[in-house]
Amino acid sequence: MNTHTVAEKPLSAREKIAKLRATFVAQLPMRIERAHALFDRLQLDSGDQAAAVELHRFFHSLKGTGRSFGFRELGAAAAEGEDLAAELLKQPLAPEPPHWRKRLGECLDRVQMRIAGAGSLFGSDADSADAGFTLPVSAGQTLTGKGARLIYVCDDEVLPLEQLASQLGCFGYEIVSFTEPPKLHEAMLARRPDAVIMDIHFPQGDRAGAEVLEAIRRETGQAVPAIFLSARNDFAARLIAVQAGSEAYFHKPARAIELVAALDALTQQQPDPYRILLIDDEPGIASYHSIILQEAGMVTHQISEPSRVLEVLQEFRPDMVLMDMYMPECSGRDLARLIRQVPDYVSLPIVYLSSETDRQKQFSAMRIGAEGFLTKPVIPEDLVTAVVIRAERMRTLRSLMARDSMTGLFNHTTTTQLLENAVANAGRGGGAPCFAMIDIDHFKRVNDTHGHAVGDQVIQALARILQQRLRNSDVVGRYGGEEFAVILQDVPVNVATRLIEDLRQDFSRVLFHSANGNFSCTFSAGIASYAGHRRAELLREAADKALYEAKRSGRNCVVLDSHSMAQDTK
Repeated sequence: MNTHTVAEKPLSAREKIAKLRATFVAQLPMRIERAHALFDRLQLDSGDQAAAVELHRFFHSLKGTGRSFGFRELGAAAAEGEDLAAELLKQPLAPEPPHWRKRLGECLDRVQMRIAGAGSLFGSDADSADAGFTLPVSAGQTLTGKGARLIYVCDDEVLPLEQLASQLGCFGYEIVSFTEPPKLHEAMLARRPDAVIMDIHFPQGDRAGAEVLEAIRRETGQAVPAIFLSARNDFAARLIAVQAGSEAYFHKPARAIELVAALDALTQQQPDPYRILLIDDEPGIASYHSIILQEAGMVTHQISEPSRVLEVLQEFRPDMVLMDMYMPECSGRDLARLIRQVPDYVSLPIVYLSSETDRQKQFSAMRIGAEGFLTKPVIPEDLVTAVVIRAERMRTLRSLMARDSMTGLFNHTTTTQLLENAVANAGRGGGAPCFAMIDIDHFKRVNDTHGHAVGDQVIQALARILQQRLRNSDVVGRYGGEEFAVILQDVPVNVATRLIEDLRQDFSRVLFHSANGNFSCTFSAGIASYAGHRRAELLREAADKALYEAKRSGRNCVVLDSHSMAQDTK
């Protein structure tokens, strides 16, 4: 007898939300029973602040969650109870609210009636509770890795075509060359490239290349990013390129580093998704907002115990925090203040997501440094927009503080911190890193001979090679001047050495151009491994000594730290 296991179909966002609403409804009878018990305590002692605080939180939570799940009448009844409970919280400094027992009792009765109605509504007319609900479109996708990007190059001049293909290959692109537009057309139908580089003029005519792009657009319904590269620099040639949909135009001979910059812009992968931390003592409503953000392409993490916030902040590293104002243990104000007192999170965006509608209380809560206030229930599109704006700003600020302005690589301070993190992670059982120090050979001679502008191009070229060829998990930093640092995560030292050696050889093949003629550059490198040096400062010193040895040995070579080599052979 054959048995087959049928994989369960993943739930859609709507189905997930429907389950959350069902759970919310199922918990309502128990929650109203607890509210009645709190009311009984207050009738015996109107100064019972603990009961008043808990009852206020009950109404506040019920108002926000009920409205978010579409139970408007339940939310309205809870809002009345919240206002009455808030008056009791002013005791003993304010006079006792008139007839509060009668008013609060009647309010609880109305809430209980709405709770019964919520159950029948959910069972008989579930769709009416979320009528008009639409999930926002995706705001981004997760990167799965850094694969080689496919570039087709078409030019009927064979020698320049081979030279260009060789140069671009050094930067990690997969290059396929063609000398005839019809062959390019066939290849593009069989396998779509990430971009095309082509000449304007071919024996078949000036529009032969442009016609290939136009045909592909008609036949597939999609345009392929294109760069035109030509010996012609006249208006007519440039107009042909523009009308064919070109993204850039280069006059031969083009500099490889400039072509690479244009290709990077055209084929840039999606950025990593925004990471959002949600803090709410109501797991159901936190999950609801989490689903909305996930559908927009973000990564979320939610906690219902504020006491875990520092631990989660360190592990999850969010771009933004969404939190409720009223929670057990501590308020949103106290939690935001606590987060702000940690230096690493001084600039972390914090936005309150609460059913609090009192503007004075909202502004008071934001004075401690919160970025904004969103009132429950929040429209999904508004939630996504508010999060994207603030998370993007956070990433921009982080980038400005952590990266070198010329190359976009991590700066010296950030690279040093990331090395310490990598070593600490290895000490906890994570993958053991290797650390490489890289220095461009005779760089002062490049500046003196060809000028600082050309020297900057050399630095940028090496930065691009390192960025393109290494994995997303690896760290590339500009340590200062013409010196670079690379943290290779969880790589055996022999593999790390071969990788840096391959990069050295490819960098030496890149041609640079200046008024004084074409030239190439080389680099020297020193490598050390965690296996030989278990502390960050020792690992850095060992790689630096190995780099010095490479320089002393004649430059243009890679040297492995002797102690790391000895550990690797054990």
